[in-house]
Amino acid sequence: MLPLRELTYQAPEPAPATYPHHLPALSGFQHLPFTQPVTFFIGDNGSGKSTLLESLAVKAGFHAQGGSHHANYPVANTDTHLADALRLIWNRKVSNGFFFRAESFFAYASYVDELAQDSAKALQPFGGVSLHHRSHGESFLALFQNRLDADRPALYLFDEPEAALSITGQLALLRIMHRWAKSGHVQVIVATHSPILLAFPKAAIWTFDTTPLSPTTYRESAPYQVTRAFLEDPERIFHELFSEDDE
Repeated sequence: MLPLRELTYQAPEPAPATYPHHLPALSGFQHLPFTQPVTFFIGDNGSGKSTLLESLAVKAGFHAQGGSHHANYPVANTDTHLADALRLIWNRKVSNGFFFRAESFFAYASYVDELAQDSAKALQPFGGVSLHHRSHGESFLALFQNRLDADRPALYLFDEPEAALSITGQLALLRIMHRWAKSGHVQVIVATHSPILLAFPKAAIWTFDTTPLSPTTYRESAPYQVTRAFLEDPERIFHELFSEDDE
């Protein structure tokens, strides 16, 4: 059984014309059901996919900058107005989980190192090595492979996990996600631009490029469509991109 069944949004009244409530993806949006072990949020920069994911994480009790429910380190300025307008409907609420935020991962890694100064055991869930002593991509995979598991019911929220991963690293993450999904009790919600991650079998995909946000399919998604068009005919894409500069 998946932990989280549905997310609902109640826009403030009167509806504010300020961020984040003015985002087109939220106009007319009321609820988002979670029907698959893996759900993706996609959309162009500024569409609101990361904003909704981060607000979901805050509402679920995770550290706003990334980490588990128990993470305790300084928080940068974080807007929680959207979280206040969300309601989470659970099949069963879980305390095990993690919010991964590529943008603030450095701060989380530093927090783990501070814990390790008092006890070396703090590094055990990450393979026994400081996350700062690995490459950026290796530190991401060390977290996914060692810290997060499929043994217990869990909710994992990832904001752009592909940010530091090579193509082979993204394939490694897909394999890890398959293990989680196969468990039947781990749920993963991912905001991403990666056409590779989006290919995860039977995943639910929600695009934030519509008003309001709406479900889509892998082959209809913008990351797939644009990447395919580029790979099939890069010269045509370059011609379209550079034509004004060549005039």
